Amino acid sequence: MSVVELHKGLDNIIVKETVLSYVDGERGRLYYVGYPIEELVEKSTYEEVCFLLLHRRLPKKEELASFDRELKKEREIPKEVIDALNLMPRNAHPMDLLKAGIALLALYDPELNVHEKEANIRKSIRLISKTATLTAYISRYIRGLDYVQPSKEMSHAANFLHMVTGEEIDELSAKVMDVAFILHAEHELPASSMAALTAASTLSDLYSAILAGVAALKGPLHGGANEKALEMILEIGSPERAEQYVIDALRAKKRVMGFGHRVYKSYDPRARIFRKYLEKLSEVKGNKTLLMIADEVEKVMTREMKGKGIFPNIDFYSGSVFTLLGIPKEIFTPFFATARVVGWAAHVLEYWEDNRLIRPRARYSGPLDLQYPSVENR
Repeated sequence: MSVVELHKGLDNIIVKETVLSYVDGERGRLYYVGYPIEELVEKSTYEEVCFLLLHRRLPKKEELASFDRELKKEREIPKEVIDALNLMPRNAHPMDLLKAGIALLALYDPELNVHEKEANIRKSIRLISKTATLTAYISRYIRGLDYVQPSKEMSHAANFLHMVTGEEIDELSAKVMDVAFILHAEHELPASSMAALTAASTLSDLYSAILAGVAALKGPLHGGANEKALEMILEIGSPERAEQYVIDALRAKKRVMGFGHRVYKSYDPRARIFRKYLEKLSEVKGNKTLLMIADEVEKVMTREMKGKGIFPNIDFYSGSVFTLLGIPKEIFTPFFATARVVGWAAHVLEYWEDNRLIRPRARYSGPLDLQYPSVENR
């Protein structure tokens, strides 16, 4: 195997065909099932995007209404799951609590080991709805707050935000939350989607595949980047300090969080969308500090990184948006998982249509035919 080319990180290795999403990294474009993300954010809803990803087409009016009813019906989680989570330490990592919660939910799904297509769609709907409830519960549990029951009337996004904050949700906040769900729903094959596919390729169950995705997303190189970007903005503290902070970081060869992407070599379209809604939220909330700091950081980075293909990614603005919505930074990554459940599930369902066990190779670089010494002679 010495002549086999090594692809560390599986860079640019194609492992499946998909119609779910297309990331055009050179032009900074993102499509879900052929529809530009900008169109979906302005004209669609997360519920409709979930249908689009699971069925690979937009729903008719009555189909969307039925799908929405199913999502709302599945929001409750078993009392036994809540009771079990109440025994877990409040200082546990929220992603570990989320993993535990999803594993418990699997035990109460009557179709856990039923692999027919329609059963998998139904399980996907349960996972989308119940993971949102679970994440909202965790967000309050770790803060010592009472559980807010899910609504049977609100949209998916508004209900989630209501359960997290315990407050009435205004129209703009509901819209921004919905936009955040849409922007995080799918993004081809990052590490978490690949982890979900690897588990699914063994013909394990859908819950196990989603758990693999959650486990991979926990890592700070994947799901935790927006939290780090927000911490950087808070550390800077004011727009006047942004330029020196960025210059000092670049001179010290430190990463400026929220910039650069493995695929995008131009502006991440999701960051552009988040920037627009951050401006709207800042105006309504009467708090422009985070926006002003972020704008100044971007201005300096654009000047200093000119020609190097380093631009803001989704994480740069999303943390500030979540903060203005009242979402604690401890659940930024669990929210990411909550929104991405549909993308993971859709990839798994698509892969199972032409399943092949994922089994890559490693290039051996050690010695061979070593003589085995007895334990006395080592």
